[in-house]
Amino acid sequence: MTNKAVIKEIIEWVGVIVAALAISFAVNTFLIVNATVPSSSMERTIMAHDRIIGSRLSYLFGDPERGDIIIFKNPDNEEILYIKRLIGMPGETVEIYDGRVFIDGSPLYEPYLEVTTLGEFGPYKVPEGSYFMMGDNRNDSADSRYWTHTYLSREGIVGKAQFRYWPRIKRLK
Repeated sequence: MTNKAVIKEIIEWVGVIVAALAISFAVNTFLIVNATVPSSSMERTIMAHDRIIGSRLSYLFGDPERGDIIIFKNPDNEEILYIKRLIGMPGETVEIYDGRVFIDGSPLYEPYLEVTTLGEFGPYKVPEGSYFMMGDNRNDSADSRYWTHTYLSREGIVGKAQFRYWPRIKRLK
C-alpha cells in the first residue's frame, strides 16, 4: 500500500468517525434523552440503575398527560435529572390521605401502584404551567411532596420516558 493510499484511508476513517459523532450529538441533543434512574422511587415500574430512553419531541406539539412518566430537571437542582409520574395537572387540587391520591376531591385510579401511600399531604393547588409529580414507590420517593419548589414547571420537562433499555428492554406505560 502506498503512502497516498494510507493517508486516503486514514482521512476516510476520520470522516466516518466525525460524522458518527456529529449524528450522535444531534440525536442526543434534539431527539432523545438518555437517563439513568438513580433511586428506587419508581419501583416496580422502573428499578434503581435502569437506563431509560425518552423522547424530547413528545411534548413539542402536545401537553403532558396524567400518568405520563416524565424525565425532567429537578426543580430544586436543575443539574440533576429526575424521572417521576405526572399526577397533578395545572389548576387541579391534589391531596393524599387514607392511602390514596385525590384530584379535586375524587380518588385517582392508579393501576401501576403496588404500595399504599403513607401519610397525609396537601392540599396542593397546582399552578398554571406546572405539574405535581410523584414516584410510583410513594413511600420512598423524593417528589413534589418534599421539594422546596413543589411543582415542576413546563420548562423543566426534558422528555417523556419511552422505554428501558438496560438491563432488559421494556416499554414504559
